[in-house]
Amino acid sequence: MQPKTKDNILKAFIGEAKAYFRLLAYAEKADEEEVPQVALLFRAIAEAERVHATRQMNLIKDLIVKDTDTNLEKSFQREKSVSENEYPEFLRIAEEEGETVAALAFSHARDAEGFHAKLYERAIMNVIKDTVKEYYVCQVCGYVTDKRIPKKCPVCGAPEEMFKTIDLH
Repeated sequence: MQPKTKDNILKAFIGEAKAYFRLLAYAEKADEEEVPQVALLFRAIAEAERVHATRQMNLIKDLIVKDTDTNLEKSFQREKSVSENEYPEFLRIAEEEGETVAALAFSHARDAEGFHAKLYERAIMNVIKDTVKEYYVCQVCGYVTDKRIPKKCPVCGAPEEMFKTIDLH
């Protein structure tokens, strides 16, 4: 694929993925305001944006998705970088600006990303191969564990009811 087209597909994919989540948030707000027809419209167009993002990802998948070992290593490096570099800077700025809610979100994400990196590292070392049957994801902060659902999330303190189970099927 030519470089400019590849860049444009990546940009379009990012835009469509953002639109998908933004429109779902708009639908949620319309539901809160009891405007169900508009909420339905937002959800329908969000689904269309998901279709666009999926088509664009399929066009570049071969360029960015490699073998599983490479994908694990890249994911590990990305999570490590995000948790050690990007989120600490986001957190510092939010704290400087007195944005406590954003600072808490950044802090939770930073800590959860660190746990993600450890899970990837275990996968790279084949520690989890054929042994993990399910993961548990905190729906507040994104913490992930393969052990058991904790009574309280170690990152944000959410109760065990806030965990979603992700299994092989």
